[in-house]
Amino acid sequence: MKSLYIIFCLSFFILAAQAQTLETMDFQDECTTITMGKKATDDGSVRTSHTDDSHRSRTNVTIVPAQNHKAGEMVTMYVRKWDNTTKMPSYRNDSIGQIPQVPHTYAYVNTAYPCMNEKQVGIGESTIGGRSELKSDEGLIDCQRLCGLILQRSATAREGIKVAGALLKEYGWIDAGECLTICDKSEVWHMEIYGPGKGNKGAVWVAQRVPDDHIAVNANASTIKQIDINDTANFLCSENIYSLALDSGWWKEGEPFLFCYVYAPQSRTMLACRRREWRVYDLLAPSLKLDPNAENYPFSVKPDSPVTMETMMNVFKDYYEGTEYDMRKNITVTNDSGKTVISPLANPFMSVDELRLHKVNGGWNALGERAIAVRFTVYGTIIQSRDWLPDAIGGLLWFALDNVASSVYVPIYCSVTDLPETYKVCGRESGFSRTSAWWAFNRVGTLAAQRWGTFRHEVEKTWKPFQKALLKNQYQIEQQALSVYNEKNPAKTINMLTKYTIEQANRAVNVAWDLGDAIWTKYDEWW
Repeated sequence: MKSLYIIFCLSFFILAAQAQTLETMDFQDECTTITMGKKATDDGSVRTSHTDDSHRSRTNVTIVPAQNHKAGEMVTMYVRKWDNTTKMPSYRNDSIGQIPQVPHTYAYVNTAYPCMNEKQVGIGESTIGGRSELKSDEGLIDCQRLCGLILQRSATAREGIKVAGALLKEYGWIDAGECLTICDKSEVWHMEIYGPGKGNKGAVWVAQRVPDDHIAVNANASTIKQIDINDTANFLCSENIYSLALDSGWWKEGEPFLFCYVYAPQSRTMLACRRREWRVYDLLAPSLKLDPNAENYPFSVKPDSPVTMETMMNVFKDYYEGTEYDMRKNITVTNDSGKTVISPLANPFMSVDELRLHKVNGGWNALGERAIAVRFTVYGTIIQSRDWLPDAIGGLLWFALDNVASSVYVPIYCSVTDLPETYKVCGRESGFSRTSAWWAFNRVGTLAAQRWGTFRHEVEKTWKPFQKALLKNQYQIEQQALSVYNEKNPAKTINMLTKYTIEQANRAVNVAWDLGDAIWTKYDEWW
């Protein structure tokens, strides 16, 4: 009986440790954000982006209008908790306190991580974990709430960083380490944030500006290294950036201070992070010939040529095809010509169990690999902020639901007042339903992955011309909107852009449902 008791206790602790690891992974091993200065893009726009790679994030998107607030109004803060009571696993928000409201808040697009406001301020996000000792439960502000507060209260990226810093100092950070990539129509920054340590309230953070002619990436690992706190044109930081490291024994005066190694050293060892950094830079600046196995890459690099929107979208669809890191490479068959080729059943979005079944070397089951595109992306954003256009027209969010590799980006202007009803329905709460836009794209992605080598061509045949047409039409639509705006009629401009956004988003959902039906029907005998 004593032996059984010991075995039971050991089993319990192992399961508890696994559960803790899974929860940590859910926060740490997901999301990619790519940023670009205005001279690094083909059209002069400043860009940030985000893939919300999560098994629990909400799938709906809404518009929160600009509002005036009375003196004494408060804003409720929430913390995310796992919730298994809905039709699909999701997060619920538990109230943990309130902070004072400001007199006026800007309108913004409210995705799971709020992403763009009416002033062309855009935000991307990537969780970076950090030292476990930094996590504190004494604060009131988590990452999703901070994104919303920045967008409500800031007209520029720099102002957003300062707003965030002041809020975090007073009310405290309650989340894991995060990188927010914040842009406006002039510049883009990476802001890395960590807790102040157990039992403390506040945060430690640093922000670095991406040069105008550079691109940068964050893929769940801290990338900020050397900093110069006297160079406020390119760096901003919390007052405790050195003292916390010194008091904690993570750094000594006189030693080099590399932010990522002081506050998140483990993140630089994770292949799932480093390899994505390499891939983005190798796709956009191949002349650098960066080592795919290196531990560190530059914070930012100059692309070989100005990056088009279509190229940026394709980067987010990438899964290392044509490289030795493609997880399909060892799953082969002999074709009719007697040549060994990758099996059409092999797909780059395999689960851990599938990787083990096929004895794939590398992959999540061994080296912790993952590609930029993954099957559990809830949504992806690419944001353009443009200083030569009025805010109502210049701020543009390209929005894709589900796995970007099997989806399409639709335009949502930052000034729109409404979205299609199906985009407002959370597919996790509803379960499978044609009332939720997310399910249209999720179904396509799930079906396509069953025989990727064949079905990918059906997906590309549908979405490639669709995406090209949207990109091509953008200039014409914006010129029409600008003509109306110049007639001193901004309200009519906003109505026009809202109508266009809703039409294109609805069209994409309808095509997604038709594409899923076509795959299901055409290949019915193959299942």
